[in-house]
Amino acid sequence: MKTMDILIKIREKHQLTQDEMAERLFITRQAISRWETGETVPNTETLKLISKEFNVSINTLLGSPQSLVCQCCGMPLRDEFMSREADGSFNEDFCKACYVEGEFVYKTLDELMLRLVPYMANTLRKSEEETETILREQLPKLKLWKNNRLIHQS
Repeated sequence: MKTMDILIKIREKHQLTQDEMAERLFITRQAISRWETGETVPNTETLKLISKEFNVSINTLLGSPQSLVCQCCGMPLRDEFMSREADGSFNEDFCKACYVEGEFVYKTLDELMLRLVPYMANTLRKSEEETETILREQLPKLKLWKNNRLIHQS
């Protein structure tokens, strides 16, 4: 879906006119009109404001150009599963089960494995041993575990 279509959908979902949406975003109605016709797209700062004001990720506003996964547990990320920073803004790297208000829930890979293996074994219909082997191979490739030497394993 294109940004222009997403912006129209957001405005209609919130039952706003172009004037009302413009007022909420501190911009002109003409800017809203140009976005909705595809003539222009919001700048980065305005995308951040729209994201916060209407509870939608920037990735979604841009038409979901990236297939996002949590960089802690590997879960696919949709807006309803994305974590938030302490200021309420979306964090598009982590799910809300792994990262809450600016803090990581799991301090070590082992802590995550204790929680994740039983759930994933059931989902994958594999034994817990097979699942753990798969996860121990895949999870260290994710940004959190790859880049942070301090929280590898206990």
